[in-house]
Amino acid sequence: MGMGLELNTLLVTKGKEIRVDDNLFQLEKEGYRLYPIHTPIEVKTTKKSPSRGYAKIEKIQWHEDKTTIFYQLISLNTTN
Repeated sequence: MGMGLELNTLLVTKGKEIRVDDNLFQLEKEGYRLYPIHTPIEVKTTKKSPSRGYAKIEKIQWHEDKTTIFYQLISLNTTN
C-alpha cells in the first residue's frame, strides 16, 4: 500500500493561514503535500485569484494525513 503525495509549486491559502509571528504564517492542508523549501513560491488565496506575493517555506510537517506549512512572506503585492 502506498502513500498518496501531491507536489505543489504554488501556495494556495483559501484564507486559512494563521499568523504565528510578525511575518511567519502557518497553514494546514489536507493530505500529504510536498513544496519547495527555502525557495520563493507564489502565494494566492485561490488558484484563480491574483497573486498576493511570494513566500519562502521554512518548515513542513506531515501528520495524520495533513500537511502543516510554516512560511514567511518575502514580498507582498497588496496590503491587507
